[in-house]
Parts: sequence; structure tokens; C-alpha cells
Amino acid sequence: MKQFLVASVALAATCAPVSARDLTIQDVVGLSRVGSPAVSPDGRWLVWQQRETDLSANRGRFDLWRLDLRAKGAKPEKLVAEAEVNETAPQFSADGKTVWFQSDKGGEDAVWGIAVTGGTPVQFTHLPGGFSGFKVSPDGSRLLVWADRKPGAPSLQPAMVKKDANAGSGRVYDQLFVRHWDQWADGNRSQLFVLPFGPKGAGGEGVAIVGGLIGDAPSKPYGGGEEVSWSPDGKTVYFALREAGRIEPLSTNLDIFAAPADGSAAPVNLTAGNAATDTLPTVSPDGKWLAWAAMRRPGYEADRQVLMLRNLATGDVSALTANWDRSVASIAWAQDSKTLYVTAQDVQEEPLFAVSLRGKVERLTEKGTVSAVVPTRGGLVYAMNSLTAPDDFFWLNGKKSKQITAVNAEKLAGIAMPEVTRYSFNGANGDTVWGYVAKPANLAAGAKAPIAFIVHGGPQGSMGNSWSYRWNPAVFAGAGYAVVAVDFHGSTGYGQAFTDAIRNNWGGWPLEDLKKGLKAATDRFDFLKEDKACALGASYGGYMMNWIESQWPDRFQCIVQHDGVFDARAMAYETEELWFDEWEHGGKAYYEDPAAFERWNPVNHVAAWKTPQLVITGEKDFRIPYTQGLAAFTALQRRNIPSKLVVFPDENHWVLKPKNSMQWYGEVLGWMDRWAGNATK
Repeated sequence: MKQFLVASVALAATCAPVSARDLTIQDVVGLSRVGSPAVSPDGRWLVWQQRETDLSANRGRFDLWRLDLRAKGAKPEKLVAEAEVNETAPQFSADGKTVWFQSDKGGEDAVWGIAVTGGTPVQFTHLPGGFSGFKVSPDGSRLLVWADRKPGAPSLQPAMVKKDANAGSGRVYDQLFVRHWDQWADGNRSQLFVLPFGPKGAGGEGVAIVGGLIGDAPSKPYGGGEEVSWSPDGKTVYFALREAGRIEPLSTNLDIFAAPADGSAAPVNLTAGNAATDTLPTVSPDGKWLAWAAMRRPGYEADRQVLMLRNLATGDVSALTANWDRSVASIAWAQDSKTLYVTAQDVQEEPLFAVSLRGKVERLTEKGTVSAVVPTRGGLVYAMNSLTAPDDFFWLNGKKSKQITAVNAEKLAGIAMPEVTRYSFNGANGDTVWGYVAKPANLAAGAKAPIAFIVHGGPQGSMGNSWSYRWNPAVFAGAGYAVVAVDFHGSTGYGQAFTDAIRNNWGGWPLEDLKKGLKAATDRFDFLKEDKACALGASYGGYMMNWIESQWPDRFQCIVQHDGVFDARAMAYETEELWFDEWEHGGKAYYEDPAAFERWNPVNHVAAWKTPQLVITGEKDFRIPYTQGLAAFTALQRRNIPSKLVVFPDENHWVLKPKNSMQWYGEVLGWMDRWAGNATK
């Protein structure tokens, strides 16, 4: 293997004219974001939700759009777009004439409907207490909703709670979780309810179908409609749920349950034999098969997800992709029930694959990150993005793909995107490790650009060929920095052994990969200003920034650390999802094996810190609590190291609000300009 290999083509780089201007965070904040596509049963209409930024209100707002897939030259047009109202989650009626959707008009979510050809929306539910999401059964006879209610609630009717006028404000708990992601536990759980549904709407308050199970369906904090599936006849609901209990923060044991839609019997656990994650239940259109994704190892949230198949008549189960060393991220059935379409990361891409009922895997797309796949009679509609392009919709017929929307064409007109080149090198353990370099589009011939060395989080993640609204390499390139990113040991898309290699190894092989990867990049790309570089990272990447402070102290002119682990001991007791932290350090609690946590603990090496660091954290971050950021800043200040602290009181582990995003980039780029310099300014 050569020391490094350059990919034969750049990753979806846009050739921009010399006069094109650079991309800014203001541009990114203002982009439209497409999602939740639905296609009518006859394959004619595509409807989706589209997010627009309301900067004055510091939030996003959603409308519904449609596109006639049969009309030559058809352009997207608004279907429902009422000011100050969010219209989301479009779904078609069985006859394809009506689009059901979720709207918060009036202040409380309800299911509405509108003719796909347009007209006046009609409200179809008036459910007490609102809900989080819904799915209409394929035959249109029932409505499934999920809503936060007290465990055991028989219906959607919120429980009447008498408040003691003399009660204090203290929260009281006797088991974990006491808080999760960005919310304190309030005793409610996401639960499933079914209502009869017809032309006049949904009747009654719904029947609970989770029985005596205590847990969240869909799961929290990320779960949604992909964890819930109807049988074609509308008689059965399949869902994923992790039963709670006292040690819920130690369990990744989601199971797939089947429940009668009328609530006449308790749910049946279909995956009780697997103590690890089972999720993404998806029923075939002919009702014969249940597909889902399953992990093998309990307590590990980044194990390989294998595509599983159950014959619903016989109960026979097979692992379709047991011999395919990639992890299934999404599942969709072909309309003839003979093929499954899945997405999975693969060497910095996330393509679309077809899987036969015998387990044969065929790749259907090449570059980019695919999501939101909708099979139709004549082909597939899917969303795709890349490092240089936000999501748009594409049509795939066989192996021929074409773009069918360009929702941000006008907003991105005249803007230059970076030139992205993939490379590989020999990393730790002699393994091939991949990275990429993004060259600023307007860098003058012969000029050199300072380096933004971005380290991804996870740690089981990837700096892949995908668009981001939080850490966007194109924005850094637009500001004049050449981005270097390395998928170190622990990254996803290279086989499970490579992903597993970071366990008990946080500061070992990954740091070796980063060192070798940056050296390989500066040796290969002559436009990189080797002596002007800033390292940046969030979450695990933030941890690595704190580790680099002592273990690679003379390489960078500055560091940006966002929500990173500073003290592994405190993290082990303060974080909420204990399974993650304990798995990563060998599978035991801190008090059982403190040496495993202390081996790679940044707090033990503060005496060697010297690089100027910007620390950013969110007060609502319960994954890596903001106290970790405060502690890191205190260490920097006590060491008299130039440092700065930015605290967002209204953000969690991610910075999501538009104004906060712009402030984040202003602080980060300002810090980089101060210490690493910028050839274009």
C-alpha cells in the first residue's frame, strides 16, 4: 500500500467561476431544508416538508411542498404554507387524493388533511394534550399517534393532577434517568395510542396499545416514525421499545413488539432472545415479512446493525446481511415486497443499497449521503446531500439517477464551494486510514491556506461526504481555511473491527491516526500552510482537543473545544447514558475499574497544557455536562493560557438556533483568525 492515495475524482466539488464569492454561515442559516418525503400510491405526486429559517423568531418554520413527477419540466410548488404555522410529516391516503399532515395551528398539534391538488386544509383531530407524531394505517381505517403521557395511561386524555399550593419546586427521583439529553425527567413516557379514523376524522381519545410496558415508543431522544410500523391490514402495530426499570441508563436493549391495534391483548416481544438493540421495524407491503435492524452486543450503541427478516406466518428469522460488514441505517421495502432498500456508511459515503430476500447486496448510488428513501411503482425517490451541497431529491430508476429538485439553487447561485479531495495513508496498527482535504475555492494560485483540522465526534462517527448545519467544512473553507479531516480508528463505514478499535483506546490509536493523517496531508497538498493550524472538535472531538493539549502540545496555534470530556471520572458519574461511557472504557463502572478511565483522562495532564483554547458549551447539555467545559476553562485560566469561554444557556449538546449558530461561527472563526492567521484577509 502506498503511503497515501488520492481519490480519482473530487467529492462532489462544484466548479465555481473566479468571480464567485465565498460561502458564509449567514448563507447556510438561510438555506431551505427538505425532509419527510411521501409519494402518492400512483407514483405521480411527491410531497415533502420544507424548513425555512425565521431569523427574527430565531427558529425554523415548516411548510409542505409538492412536485408532479409525471409532468415534464414541473417545478416544486407550495401545498400548505400558512404563516406562523408548522406543517410537517405528510402522508398520503390510500386513494392518493388526500395528504394528511401534522399542524400546530391553534397552539396544539393536530392531524389535518388537504387535497393533493390543493384547496383548504381541514382539521381531522382534536386530541387533548396534543401529540408528537402520527401514522395512518395503510387501509386508512385507523390513526396511530405517539404522545407523552404517564405510564399506564389508558387513553390520550391527560391525567388530572392536583397541585398542592404549599408544595416546593424540588424534583424528586428514586432511580435513573433523572435527565436525558436535554430534559429533566417529568414522569411522562412516549406512548402509542390508536383511534378509529374516517372521512370525518378520528373519534374518541384513543386506546393505549403498549400495555403494561414502561418505556418510550418511539425511543428518546432521537426516535420517530421509523420505529413504528403498521401491518397492511391495519390490525397490528409493530414498534421498538426499551423497557425502563432501575438500570435503564445501562441498557441498549430495544426490542420489537407486536400489538393488536384495538388494544385487545398485551404486546408480544418478538426479539426477547436478543439483549442488544433491535430497531427500525418495517413490514413488507404484502404483509408477509417484518424487517428490522439488530445489534449483537448489549451495552454498545455503535455495534453493527444487521438487517433481519422474520416470516410473520411461520416466525422463522434470518440475518440477511450477517456476512456484510456494514451497518444498516435505514430500511424501506420495494412495493413488490421482493427487495429491501437500505442505507449504510461506506468509506466516507452513505450510499443506497438493494438487498434481496436471500441477502444479496447491490450498491445503487456512489457519492454522497442518502436518506429518506421512498420506493414507488416506477423507481425510488430519495434525498441526498454532500460536503458541497445540501439535501435535494433524486429519482432512481434501475441504476440511472437524476436530480429532481434544486430547492436552494437561487440562494447558492454565485457562491463558491471548496474543492474536496480524498486521500489515504498508513495509520495506527498499519491499517489504511482515510481523510479528505477541502481547498478554499478562491485561494489564489500559489497561495497557502491555514489549516482547520476538524476531529469528528461520536467517537463512532465519520467526517464523511455529507452536508452539516452545525460543523460545515464548506463554511470554514469559505472563511479561507483549508479543512483537513481524518476518519481515525473508531470511525464508521470501514467495517466493525475498525469501529471497535477505539474501545479502551481513546487517546491511543486515534491520536496516532490524527498525527499521521495531518502529516500525510501536508506532505501531499502544497497549498496547506503547515505552520498555521487550528484543531477543532466537539463531543469526542472535544475530548481529543483536551487530550491534544498535553499529548501534541506544540503542533497547533490554537484549539477549539466544544462539549468535550475534560475529567473522565466526573463524566462517568455525571452523564446520563451510562452504557456509552462504561462500554468505551471496558464495560465496568468507574469505581470497579478506575484505571481504565484514568488512562486517557485529560485532567491528569493539565500541567503540560500550553495551546490557546476556545471552550464552548451548552447549559442544556446533559450528555457531556457543561461543568466539563467550565472545568477545562478553569484549568486554562489557572495555567495562564490564553483562553475564552462561550456558554449557550439555551442549547444542548448541539447548537441549533439560527442566531446561536451565527454567533458560534463568529466566535470560532474569530479565534482562529487571531491565532492561526488567514491568508485571504
